[in-house]
Amino acid sequence: MLSAAGTVVDVYMPADRATGKPRGFAFVEFATEAEANEAVRQFNGRDVGGRTLKLNLAEERPQRRPGPRPFGPPEAAAGPSFFAVEGRFSRPKGSRRGTRGRKRSL
Repeated sequence: MLSAAGTVVDVYMPADRATGKPRGFAFVEFATEAEANEAVRQFNGRDVGGRTLKLNLAEERPQRRPGPRPFGPPEAAAGPSFFAVEGRFSRPKGSRRGTRGRKRSL
């Protein structure tokens, strides 16, 4: 349908990881920017099969921080630790078995 506005070079429809079904949006690449603008002009807001199309030009992603992320909790959010065992910063996950024994040994 979008090829009426220009030459479609590529189409990418992301799928849901769990179900494998399309997520409800797609990325369409046109040969020129003028053709992409024409597609937005022609098809934005058009009703197709009971659903309204929303077309817009893709924007660049913001730059991520360079380098690896620091390990452990941020200093501002660290707060007091619940268990001062084995260098943990928060309550351990999983079973509470042995919790009283660990508290007594402190």
